[in-house]
Amino acid sequence: MPEYIVLLGPPGAGKGTQAKVISETLGLMHISSGDIFRENLKAQTELGKLAQTYMNKGELVPDDVTIAMIKDRLSKPDCEKGALLDGFPRTPAQAVALDETLVSLGGKVQCVPLIAVEPEVLIERLSGRWSCRAQGHVYHSKYNPPKQAGICDIDGSELYQREDDQPATVERRIKVYVEQTAPLIEYYQKKQLLVEVDGTQPIEVVTEQMMSAIKKAIK
Repeated sequence: MPEYIVLLGPPGAGKGTQAKVISETLGLMHISSGDIFRENLKAQTELGKLAQTYMNKGELVPDDVTIAMIKDRLSKPDCEKGALLDGFPRTPAQAVALDETLVSLGGKVQCVPLIAVEPEVLIERLSGRWSCRAQGHVYHSKYNPPKQAGICDIDGSELYQREDDQPATVERRIKVYVEQTAPLIEYYQKKQLLVEVDGTQPIEVVTEQMMSAIKKAIK
C-alpha cells in the first residue's frame, strides 16, 4: 500500500529542510503544493489556465481546482510508493477531499508530523533573514551574519530584506497560519494521526524524532 504523510508547520519552522531528509530517507516523493501550482501555470495545463483566471481576478483558487492538481500529481508513476505532502491540505475541507483522493489511489494518510515552534521564535528566525541581490545567497543577522554588514561574502553584492521577511509581514504570515491551521490540526488530532515535534531543537534531533514517529505509524 502506498504511504502518505502530511507535514505541518508554520513558516520558519524548518519544514523544507525536514521534508527533504524524510522524503529521501523513505524513498517518497516530496510534493509541495507551491511547486505543483508553479508547474501547472508554467506548462499552461488546463488546470493551470483555470487557476490563472482566478488569480488574475485576485481571487483564491477554489479547492476543487487545487485538489484536481494534487490528484493529477499523485497519480504519476513517481508517486507509486506514496508521497510526503507539504503545503496541502490547508483546511479540513481540503483534508477530507485528500482522504477521498487517496482512497481512489489505494492509500490513506498514515502520519501527520507537526513541527511546533512558538511565534516569537519564528519571528526572530524569519525577520533576521537577508538575501543578496545578485544570486540570492541567504544570511541571518543572528545565526549566520555576513563578514561585512550589508555585503554578501560570496559575490560582494548588497544584502536586502525581502518583503516576506520584514517583521510586520512575518507577524501577519504567522497569524494567518495559526488561524487557518488550527482547525486542520484538530481534524488530524481527532483521527489520532498528529504527532507534535518541538521544532526549536537541533535539526538532527527534530529529524530523528519525526522519523521515529513516522516509522511507528507506517509499520
